[in-house]
Amino acid sequence: MPILSSKRQITLPANQCEELGIQPGDEVECFVADGQITIIKKIKGSAEGILSHIKSQADISDDESLQSGLQ
Repeated sequence: MPILSSKRQITLPANQCEELGIQPGDEVECFVADGQITIIKKIKGSAEGILSHIKSQADISDDESLQSGLQ
């Protein structure tokens, strides 16, 4: 069973990492919900294209865009 170190680090069991395809150096995401921590492997490129349906407006400057978000 993993134990939390004084630096708040844990070591994931090797068999669980192998089952999920997590290798040393892989990025993971941690979420807290309903009193539990969930750890998932970040998959490179998984969010690619997520905003592709958003159309840019070339006639609006960066400053105007930032100001509109503050209103």
